[in-house]
Amino acid sequence: MKKQWAIFKEKRKNQFDIIDAQNLKTNIVLGIPFWIASILTGIVAVGYTKLFTYTEVLLQHVLKNEFRLIFILSPVCFLISWFLVKRFAPNAKGSGIPQIMASIELAAPKYEQKIPALLNLKIAFIKIVSSLFLLLGGGAIGREGPTIQISGSIFRWVYRWVPSTWQKLSQKNFIITGAAAGLAAAFNTPLGGIVFAIEELARVHISVFRTTLFTAVIIAGLVAQGFLGPYLYLGYPDIKQSGGIVFIGVFLVAIATGLAGSIMSKLILKLMRWKKQFSTTQTIIFIIGAGLFVANISYFFNADILGSGKHLMIEDLFDQNKHRGLVTAIMRIIGPIISFNVGGSGGIFAPSLAAGATIGSFLSWTLGFIGANAHIIILSGMVGFLTGVTRTPFTSAILVLEMTDRHGAIFHLMLAALVSNLVALIIDKRSLYEHLKNEYL
Repeated sequence: MKKQWAIFKEKRKNQFDIIDAQNLKTNIVLGIPFWIASILTGIVAVGYTKLFTYTEVLLQHVLKNEFRLIFILSPVCFLISWFLVKRFAPNAKGSGIPQIMASIELAAPKYEQKIPALLNLKIAFIKIVSSLFLLLGGGAIGREGPTIQISGSIFRWVYRWVPSTWQKLSQKNFIITGAAAGLAAAFNTPLGGIVFAIEELARVHISVFRTTLFTAVIIAGLVAQGFLGPYLYLGYPDIKQSGGIVFIGVFLVAIATGLAGSIMSKLILKLMRWKKQFSTTQTIIFIIGAGLFVANISYFFNADILGSGKHLMIEDLFDQNKHRGLVTAIMRIIGPIISFNVGGSGGIFAPSLAAGATIGSFLSWTLGFIGANAHIIILSGMVGFLTGVTRTPFTSAILVLEMTDRHGAIFHLMLAALVSNLVALIIDKRSLYEHLKNEYL
């Protein structure tokens, strides 16, 4: 009897070994196209990051040495950014995340012929160039949303070149994985990319392609790190000496930023609807006026309205003087409203984080929080504002957590995400991206 049982166990072991070998082979075959696309995404994301950084440096150089040039630079660059999109790739405008969301919904045999108009290499190229001009003109934009659409375009391009005889996953899975890899490469936040794919993009259970999703995100992130180093987007702010009373501040800043993020989204949409009735001439006049408005605000009041706002976040977290006035907070909300309606390419992730940081800085000073407590209020403000715009509380909290490597603030950030998500519902039940997605379906 013992001998028979031993023979039975050996047979079962051999069967499991065969199954494991087959699964490994299947995963490798399925994964190769994803890994190729991930490497390409990492390389492009690094190049885009460097160009974006150089452009912001050039803008700061102009502001420091020839500030009055902003009156020419803003309207001219805004016009060029709009024209590139209007003339060569209309679906390259804005963030790019609504286009990704629409592509995922269209990834069915009946509608998939619409996807090439939303994700292609020409759009990826125009996305980069248009956003750089908009940034150079002082636009309050980020590169993260555009990187997601660019990555989705690269993944779809690789999908098209995979032979029909090759065992592969669906186009929808390619697009979802591409978006996650793009966010991971843009922010150097692999976990944030995965959570974003699950929370915002995936409408089906991801167990079928979880291995390829995880490996693609890791490869894209590693390629980016290979060129840029293991950087943190915002460094290592000190939160070690924070106290329990800071939770009151977190709660208050979450309410303020959740409402502010949702209101900003609402105003962006209202202005966008109003502009739809414009003729081409009226649109050009609006863009020139927007450029001059930004130039005047920056010259006569506060230049903090310009650019992605990353420098503001770093100053708020690391400079001794953390006080930001209410005017700066309002300007950081007005900036994206104007920039997003120029009609060029540009994301809203970084500007949302910057707006949340300025509100957090203002409230921490108003409430008397200093040092580590102030840092937590600022980080919570970033999470709250981004959640108010995107309605992705887990993604927002994980992104800020990975950008700073401050695991001790996890409960503060999760609380901020939860509260801001709830209060944002007062203004609108849906996120900015959900509203914009319908434009592409």
